[in-house]
Amino acid sequence: MALPMLFFVLIGAISVAAAVGVVGSRQPVHSALFLLTNFVTLAVLYITLEAQFLAAIQVIIYAGGIVILILFVIMLLGSEEIDGDITNQSWTGYAGLLLGLFMLSAMAFNFLNAFGEMDANAAALQGGAPKPVGLALFTKYILPVELVGVLLLVALIGALLMGRFPSKRVS
Repeated sequence: MALPMLFFVLIGAISVAAAVGVVGSRQPVHSALFLLTNFVTLAVLYITLEAQFLAAIQVIIYAGGIVILILFVIMLLGSEEIDGDITNQSWTGYAGLLLGLFMLSAMAFNFLNAFGEMDANAAALQGGAPKPVGLALFTKYILPVELVGVLLLVALIGALLMGRFPSKRVS
């Protein structure tokens, strides 16, 4: 196995391990630090794919902004260990499993369809230069961009409602 491929596999394994650490950690601060590790390893993977602009955006926006914002929220609200016993919400595990299977099937569908055809602009997008990426996002992929915006808006409203009406804890 060539050295660049070995490096790519090693960084990919670290990225997957950090993603598992985000979900599996019981300390919110540790989850945020695993998230930071995941974002940095993704930026390294972008650099190995010769997409330096995307790597810089990954580090500046996600690692530099989003993770710091998450850490500030954790520090303001307090970081106590998350209790693993969820007895009154038995449906959440099934909903998570259903959504995970949906995502996995969508990824498999896109992966299998990608083998037959190659986009004409793929060579222009390979370096991740700002102009071709922006043109592709806001012409061909405008619907997914708008759907992500709506999803973020719904998540923001949900977080606002959860913060405004906290559930009563039984101690």
